[in-house]
Amino acid sequence: MRLHAPRAAWRFLKRPRVQDALLAGLVLLLEGSAMLRSHLGDPRGQIIGGAIAAAGCLALLARRSRPAAVVMVTLALDLAGVAAGVDGPGTTPGVVALYSAGRHAPNRTAWLLAGAGACTYLTGMVLVVPPLPGNQTVPVLGAFIYVGLGQYIRFRGELRQRGQREAAENAVRAERRRIARELHDVVAHHISVITVLMGAARTTVPADPGKAQETLLTAERTARTAMTEMRRLLHVLRAEDGEQPENQAGVGAAALPELVRQAASAGLPARLEVTGEAVALPSVVDHAIYRIVQESLTNTRRHARGARSSVRLTYLPDAVEVEVLDDGLGARAAPGGGFGLVGMAERVALSGGELRTGPRREGGFGVHARFPLPGAASLGAEAQPGA
Repeated sequence: MRLHAPRAAWRFLKRPRVQDALLAGLVLLLEGSAMLRSHLGDPRGQIIGGAIAAAGCLALLARRSRPAAVVMVTLALDLAGVAAGVDGPGTTPGVVALYSAGRHAPNRTAWLLAGAGACTYLTGMVLVVPPLPGNQTVPVLGAFIYVGLGQYIRFRGELRQRGQREAAENAVRAERRRIARELHDVVAHHISVITVLMGAARTTVPADPGKAQETLLTAERTARTAMTEMRRLLHVLRAEDGEQPENQAGVGAAALPELVRQAASAGLPARLEVTGEAVALPSVVDHAIYRIVQESLTNTRRHARGARSSVRLTYLPDAVEVEVLDDGLGARAAPGGGFGLVGMAERVALSGGELRTGPRREGGFGVHARFPLPGAASLGAEAQPGA
């Protein structure tokens, strides 16, 4: 319970509305204290200035959704403060509003608002009050500087997101090529087995017809499995590359104990639980289960240091399920990080399964995949008459 409270508080503080409320409160504290200090012994100035500052900070709560309206309101409040003689142009709420316009408003709108801010500052300094001494160019250009800073921050974020999207697309293409190679190896294996079985059946038909029939049934089942995996192969967008085929030796559900042991030795407390009666899995599903567990443990070790993981593999009559849970922070989107969740989705989709990922209500992150085994029911039905 002690660990869950800080995590819940962190998730709460990351919400945009909460961040805007905290920013508005901070601006109100700064602007209000400055207003009180500048009007000591002037209750009227303190009341009017405090009300204007509070109204401007209240408007900042909508700075993301309605940046243009927030700028216009704060600029009008700036003029009202100048007209009342309680403040000069360029208050903190107005500065934050102009920055927010550059950060969240369209480009043309943002620069129009910068021009409106410059005109407001110029009006406040020259027309409403007696001209202030010194050069007025820098304060007037401040509106454009605030908007430009917001746009610079936004462009940096967009470039970072674009780079992440491109890296994700490249990762998806690489994952599809790897899956295509896996499926190709599996299908080639099945075809080789069918060829051997058909040759054996042909040579044993004269001497032992019963054995030849059993061999042909085995070849038929193998052919059906190959056809199923060929259909999955059609969904893969293949691309030519010079990569070496990935070694799949030791990759499967049977290798999960060793994988969990390696994770534990690398500093990630992890345990494995297997329920149900283990059955032979299609190679594609077998590989997918291993890769999902491998990527989940890697993500936990990378993004949730100090967390604990649990892996559960469940064999059902018509499906197999794998679940990986941890008690670390729920977020898994680190800047420049991997794209394992995308690869998991690709593998599960190509295997005809279902994948659920996301933060857990009680804290931590969860990955759950379910793979149907349509052949399990048919094999059971075939085995029943001979029982």
